[in-house]
Amino acid sequence: MAEAIEDTPIHLRGNGRPISEERTLTALKVTGTIPAELDGRFVRNGANPFTGFSSHPFLGDGMLHGVRIRDGRAEWYRNRYVQTPFIANPTTDLDWAVLMDMKSSKANTHVIGHAGKILALEEGHFPYVVDGELGTVGPTDFDGVLNGSFTAHPKICPVTGELLAFGYSAMPPYLRYLRVAADGQLVQVENITVGGPTMMHDFNVTRNHVVFMDLPAVFNMELAMRGEMPFCWDDSYPARLGVMPRNGTDDQVTWYDINPCYVFHPMNSYEDGDAIVLDVPRSSHIWRESSMDFPPPELWRFTIDTVTGKVREEQVDDRIAEFPRVADSVIGLKHRYGYMMSLSEPGFTVDPMNGSGTILKYDRERGARSAIEFGRDRVCSEAVFAPAADPKSEDDGYLMTFVYDAHSDSSRFVIMDAATMDNEPVASIELPRIPNGFHGSWIPASIAD
Repeated sequence: MAEAIEDTPIHLRGNGRPISEERTLTALKVTGTIPAELDGRFVRNGANPFTGFSSHPFLGDGMLHGVRIRDGRAEWYRNRYVQTPFIANPTTDLDWAVLMDMKSSKANTHVIGHAGKILALEEGHFPYVVDGELGTVGPTDFDGVLNGSFTAHPKICPVTGELLAFGYSAMPPYLRYLRVAADGQLVQVENITVGGPTMMHDFNVTRNHVVFMDLPAVFNMELAMRGEMPFCWDDSYPARLGVMPRNGTDDQVTWYDINPCYVFHPMNSYEDGDAIVLDVPRSSHIWRESSMDFPPPELWRFTIDTVTGKVREEQVDDRIAEFPRVADSVIGLKHRYGYMMSLSEPGFTVDPMNGSGTILKYDRERGARSAIEFGRDRVCSEAVFAPAADPKSEDDGYLMTFVYDAHSDSSRFVIMDAATMDNEPVASIELPRIPNGFHGSWIPASIAD
């Protein structure tokens, strides 16, 4: 048995163990009081290999875990595979003949609600539409307008309702900017010139601009032909930030040099006079030594001076943290508060069973940090903000997440007070074990039901 465990990749150990059963549970035990104003679904995505094995944590099949909340009640929990071609016909992880088909998504990274639809996302292929009970409707190419990849990290503008996105590719054109109107129509596809096949996981938006992160993680054909994760670090590739008007064109992009680094997930960005401010968890590099080379990220601030053409880079905190979020109401606007996932002890690994899970709250106005601690061997996933009824402040609302408890090998869905950051949940719902995952959303019934 010990030998079998040692042969298992680290991302499939502990709470990385995949599950195969799809459940629907309605008799849910709730501790505390679910806020009556919450009407919607909390849904989180993650890589859960259908065959029970994946060679890399990014390559499992998408499994959605959702909780439906209404009228102060938890109506159901359910988990469902996104029914991509890999479920009907499981294949090896990196079969490039299959992966070139834009419908062959793993759909395993994120899930959002926009224009009446729920979209399961992965950055190399088309989005997958799922219904309100997490059943798969199918891939979407936005009525034939989309002919390439679609990021797992689009941004919904709280002012216009637009869904701003991009797609990158190993082949030219390496980057496309995508703008989806509030009604769900893809209205702009713009090729963006970059230095090569950059692996752009996320990007930034402000009220009037988008900011691309052209960083030195690039596609590598030799790795691809060996059937390995096809990206690596390239010290010769410049690190740049590209600022473009939100409805702009390639010739309107202004590029700004920064020090080499990698950013998976920015917290938020906004305009401040002639400056554009980005708060980001920054790593020195990724994938220099191997596909599991993930140096610990820490919170930094990049300030782009659009007059001088310089970027000021400042470290905000030395605490290791990732999966940043802000309230949806301030995406692209000046934020005071941001939330991140961390551990109370050193280390940030794929299988984080060496400390207690923590939600960090950054007050960027006061330069302060507070935390919710879940206790030893209780590890949370990304915390998602949902506003209270008639919120009185930016942080007047709730933080939602799944918490895995290694002591009972089970999970809870918790609703925490974002304003007070009290360690005691407002409400807690007992659930079966939910494996480690990636990103999720609070999707109000008013957006997608």
